[in-house]
Amino acid sequence: MNSRRAGDGAVDEPERMRTVVVGDGRQLSYAEYGDPDGEPVLLFHGTPGSRLLGQLFDEEARRHGIRLLSPDRPGYGRSTPCPGRTLSDTGTFVAPVLDDAGISRTRVVGFSGGGAYALALAATHGERVSEIDVVSSATPPSLRPSTPAVQRLLGAIGQRTPRVLDGLFRGQAWLARRAPPSVVVSQYTTAEGRRALADEAAELVRRDFIEAFAAHRTGAVTESRLFTQEWDLSIAEIDHRVRLWHGERDTNVPIDAARGLYDRLPNGRLTVLEEADHLTALLRSRTRVCAV
Repeated sequence: MNSRRAGDGAVDEPERMRTVVVGDGRQLSYAEYGDPDGEPVLLFHGTPGSRLLGQLFDEEARRHGIRLLSPDRPGYGRSTPCPGRTLSDTGTFVAPVLDDAGISRTRVVGFSGGGAYALALAATHGERVSEIDVVSSATPPSLRPSTPAVQRLLGAIGQRTPRVLDGLFRGQAWLARRAPPSVVVSQYTTAEGRRALADEAAELVRRDFIEAFAAHRTGAVTESRLFTQEWDLSIAEIDHRVRLWHGERDTNVPIDAARGLYDRLPNGRLTVLEEADHLTALLRSRTRVCAV
């Protein structure tokens, strides 16, 4: 068990954290939350994000007997960058985590950009996945009626001048360490959602954002570029049960994109959360995701 401070003004946070070495010598870190002896669930954080997102699930995971594994994807938090990775490479950094934790097969949860990785793991290493929950999930460009302007801009900068995007993310991290949580949370919520958000949850989202850029910006630069491209996997061949949870008022990934993703999945089920935005959909779905 490790204890550390996660950014200016944050309280000490206990983590069951480990670091493993993947095949090419890079390091990958992951934290565990919930019940150490419970049913395994692997959580993919958002874009940007870190293993700290798992703390949002900690209480529910303990209540429902879930052992939650939450890795830093390459280039985030304490994990070594891998700038050339694609979605189909997901298993190369997830398999070592599962092996280290002694898990042969697991349920998978992905939030926002992490939803793409949850689906990618099922598409490429289906034998290690039992079923999938994706919340406020990113979708392939071809399934989006439109892409929000900020995402288009970040993707274009990432394609053409990645060093500039790295600098932008560095500036965002600097601001997040000094600003109130509302500055970070506003990227994922409507005004109504921010007013309803508990202070503890908002602070955790801020710490997750800061930790994403603790050592590198490479993970976010890579994914900003990656999500402008078509995914290098076939969604239509994922035959696992996939539950989609999506906010009716999500402006980061509009609901029409989620419906397009649902239509492509052979065994999907879409739950639209009324009045929910990108982040509040995650908070409102936690109990149902853990209670399976």
